[in-house]
Amino acid sequence: MCQTPLTLAETASVFGEMLTFRALLEKTTDKRERKAMLAQKVEDMINTVVRQIAFYQFERKVHTARKDGELTADQIGELWLSVQNESLGPAIKISEGYETWWTYIPHFIHSPFYVYAYAFGDCLVNSLYAVYQNAAPGFQDKYFDLLKAGGTKHHSELLKPFGLDATDPSFWSKGLSMIEGLIDELEALDKSQG
Repeated sequence: MCQTPLTLAETASVFGEMLTFRALLEKTTDKRERKAMLAQKVEDMINTVVRQIAFYQFERKVHTARKDGELTADQIGELWLSVQNESLGPAIKISEGYETWWTYIPHFIHSPFYVYAYAFGDCLVNSLYAVYQNAAPGFQDKYFDLLKAGGTKHHSELLKPFGLDATDPSFWSKGLSMIEGLIDELEALDKSQG
């Protein structure tokens, strides 16, 4: 049972990235450098959550449509564009030829439906990090126990010691508020540079 389930596969790396990012940001006094760091982190987090959810929605649409019969490349391209247009919104103009870009994502072929793990994992870690920021002593031991568990426990059991419940919408709100906080920090920095 050492194999970590997809829902927790990204926990150690994403949590470590956030610790490292925060430590580096704290030491950075140059406003331009701080702005660049914040912008990169926000973009990365949005890509991990929004983009991966869009990828998942694309996969669902393809597999749902496939139940009715074989799909042509054009039909798959139309499904891809419909999801991309929705997720990117009107600010991004999708150019001709983009309908085949789904083919550059190997997960769709080699690891179907894996992409949800990125979004789930990022939001899980963001919620966990929010607890860490206000944590009483003992957080580190609980965190190491979570990592040591591997595939022996369900994520719901592993999150209980932190007071987190992934079935509660506030769990996801807590994670998304981490992204929102970084965006607010970036906007405040942008305004101060005015």
